[in-house]
Amino acid sequence: MKTQNKLYFYLITSALLLVILAIGALFIGVYDFNGVSPFRVLIQFITGDPNLALNDKYVIWDVRAARIIMSVLIGSMLAVSGTSLQGLFKNPLATGEAIGLTSGATLLAAIAIVLGGHFKQYLPEMVQFSLTGISAFIGALLAMMLVYRISTSAGKTNVVMMLLSGVAITSIGFSITGFLIYISKDEQLRDLTFWNMGSLAAATWTKNIVLAIVIAISYTVLLPKGKALNAMMLGERDARHLGINVEGLKKQIVIITSLMVGTCVAFSGTIGFVGLIVPYILRLLFKSNYTFILPLSAVLGSILLLIADTISRSIVAPSELPIGILTSLIGGPIFIAILIKFKKSL
Repeated sequence: MKTQNKLYFYLITSALLLVILAIGALFIGVYDFNGVSPFRVLIQFITGDPNLALNDKYVIWDVRAARIIMSVLIGSMLAVSGTSLQGLFKNPLATGEAIGLTSGATLLAAIAIVLGGHFKQYLPEMVQFSLTGISAFIGALLAMMLVYRISTSAGKTNVVMMLLSGVAITSIGFSITGFLIYISKDEQLRDLTFWNMGSLAAATWTKNIVLAIVIAISYTVLLPKGKALNAMMLGERDARHLGINVEGLKKQIVIITSLMVGTCVAFSGTIGFVGLIVPYILRLLFKSNYTFILPLSAVLGSILLLIADTISRSIVAPSELPIGILTSLIGGPIFIAILIKFKKSL
């Protein structure tokens, strides 16, 4: 089977699995639809049945469907951002969490939540509405630029320096966020708790539209970069000889991953390790062939976060387990496994 046909086969198969899981997730929850089958409610909604109760319509569409779509979009973006960073740095540990990208986004989002009220009225109305999201993006971008500056010398990235600088940025972000929690009011404290633990409970269709726009722009740039990232695995000098614009590729990946991580943090808080788990699984299957890994990570990331979110909202029902706790519980052991596997090369 040709490489292109194999890729299409895996993409179609994983996409079908995602659709099946998404439909199944619609039927999972504590709400009983007044004794009516959730499948029947879904059919009534699709056909526009006027007898469908408003409560049932709200739960099936505005609560569950919106949340499922958000988990699909955010899971996909987190996975692709992690895969792109690993290809850029040529290291399986380069994820948004490990190098401080998520921490930077969370920090500036926290500053916007706690201190935004003091200067928000001086900003344009459009900026006021999306201040937290813009702040998260700027925080992710600044963290990425700082890590890259510290860990790169003469065109080569020192992996140990990259990880240590990520630890330092995360530590600084944690301490400042802790101070903001200390001085915050009750309402701000609830919002900050949401950012730190991660949750998709605040999903809306408006947010999903924004996420869809970001994902369309980001994937137009990133998904065709599989061959370029494969060339980067040979080293920057060899990649240049193969006709790759290395500096342009770096800038594109840094900006786009910052945009994706910042947007995800703005809407769902800190959801860790998705960008570590998905590329690790795909690398076991396809080695380091980013022609396969990059597009497949977009679908597998959606599957992973959809499953995690479905578990998080049902395992302790009617309460909800923050999804960031669940993904960290899964990702921590995988992170240790990668460290053990690559400890000699690191």
